[in-house]
Amino acid sequence: MVQIQPPDIPTFPPGELWSDEPPLETYRHLQQLLLLLSSLEQFWADRTDFFAAGNMTVYYSSRQRKDEHLRGPDFFVVLNTERRERKSWVVWEEDGKYPNVVIEILSDSTASVDRDDKKLLYQDVWRTRDYFWFHPYTLEFKGFTLIGRKYVEIEPNSQSWLWSDELQLYLGVWNEQLRFFTPEGELVLTPKEEANVQRQRADVHRQRADVQRQRADVQRQRADAALAEAEAERQRADAALVEAEAERQRADAALVETEAERQRADAALVEAEVERQKSAILRQKLLELGINPDELG
Repeated sequence: MVQIQPPDIPTFPPGELWSDEPPLETYRHLQQLLLLLSSLEQFWADRTDFFAAGNMTVYYSSRQRKDEHLRGPDFFVVLNTERRERKSWVVWEEDGKYPNVVIEILSDSTASVDRDDKKLLYQDVWRTRDYFWFHPYTLEFKGFTLIGRKYVEIEPNSQSWLWSDELQLYLGVWNEQLRFFTPEGELVLTPKEEANVQRQRADVHRQRADVQRQRADVQRQRADAALAEAEAERQRADAALVEAEAERQRADAALVETEAERQRADAALVEAEVERQKSAILRQKLLELGINPDELG
């Protein structure tokens, strides 16, 4: 086991020091690191009081450069500090601040150091509050929080996520990758994922707008059809009124004809009565003359 030296008076000159870390072992390690970094920076886009970095050296002791076994953490977050670019994290240039959260991405060559030596370093020297490790191939995942002076393993929730009190976020394995989750259980998205979500939302809004437009078109067509039917009904009613008026006029004409016929009948009766009276007068005169009209041929 590598002996951990307590922090002492730094002998490095003031100013920024370049990070001195080896490259990550595999592309999957790189992907995991970029995923953690991009999603947290996206989630905290409005915050200016933190610094997050990956595969960056943390300078904390004058003896540090003599120890090749304890490299910088794969991923770390420092809270209550200025959010700006740095070449490395130099504790004595940052008001003595150590990382609040460290995540190590295990590999076959570094796993034993991460589980033992680095854990002791983060616990006893850095006093890092939350420490996690994750293996991107075996999916081994554990987390520890500092209680007093010792790390205590964090109990997983029902979804096997681990809570980081420092970040106020869960960490959990999702699609075989270590991800952040909000206290409400929502996945913390990367900028690309956020853009995809926004695009999908825009597509949904567009589709909804298309559906609303189609519904409006259908409603308009139905309204037009209803207006056309109402107009046809009005025209049918007008035609019925015209027909009724014509029928009334025919009925009036029939009444006039009937009245004329009655008057002609009355006239014929009068005429017949006149003829009868004339015949009666003539008969009477003939009788007075001694002529029997019945004997006339």
